[in-house]
Amino acid sequence: MGQPIRVMGICGTYDLESANGRILEIILEQCRDLGADVSIWDNGAYPLPLVGAPGSWDDENVKKFQAMATESDAFILSSPEYHGTMSGVMKNNLDWLYSKHTSGKIFGLISTLGGQSSNNTLNHMRIAARWIHGWVAPEQVAVPHIKEALGEEGGINDESIRDRISALSSSVVENSRKLRR
Repeated sequence: MGQPIRVMGICGTYDLESANGRILEIILEQCRDLGADVSIWDNGAYPLPLVGAPGSWDDENVKKFQAMATESDAFILSSPEYHGTMSGVMKNNLDWLYSKHTSGKIFGLISTLGGQSSNNTLNHMRIAARWIHGWVAPEQVAVPHIKEALGEEGGINDESIRDRISALSSSVVENSRKLRR
């Protein structure tokens, strides 16, 4: 089978301890169980400057982020929905990725919402991923009422959401293997 698939998680918050970070952790655990090597970009420890800010092009965190992306076979994007779209943190992360880092690689998409379910964030991330020549998995997950969706132990309460996350992780790993051939 060769080298394991490398899946990079990108969280749309600075805090990996957030509900959004926990959902990303859950799906990355599933990818690992499917034989993938996983990594996560920690925006809190290694914040990325805004694209175009003075000195941003030479920032060491940007170089590390882009190197991690280049070495990855697939990406899981997990963003909270703010004002009908992805978070500014997620948008800035995506602004630092170019087709030379992501072309021909699979993207899995997850959004978390405090209220009712919406596909806005998923659609906006899908457009951005396609723009940088990524292959977006058809499975996607929107997790509404995120605080109720996560149990006290950090697991997912809703079986249908668990099933959708499982389908997404399987799709990302399996399709990454196919594209690698």
